[in-house]
Amino acid sequence: MTDSPKVNADFPWDSDATAKFQEMLRRMPVFARPMAERPVARKAEKLAVADGQSAVSVRYLIDAFFEVTPFGFHGPMMTDMEAVGLDYRSFGHPRDYTRG
Repeated sequence: MTDSPKVNADFPWDSDATAKFQEMLRRMPVFARPMAERPVARKAEKLAVADGQSAVSVRYLIDAFFEVTPFGFHGPMMTDMEAVGLDYRSFGHPRDYTRG
């Protein structure tokens, strides 16, 4: 686990997104961290760029986690998001994915 989630060294992350990403990674089992860190960071950067943003914010971090994380792990991921203060519902993600 690195101190900075950046994949592209030239693309900035805001401090809140960086801190929340590190908190989320710390909550994961050690063996899963490498499988999540780079793909989530890469996706967050791609989403921010596609939306014309100049930095990764919490919004893109949350969206990246939902896109990269296999559906079967969304429940534990959402529990972790709630524990670290990531309000995924404010960005359009439902609380209960079983009801869509």
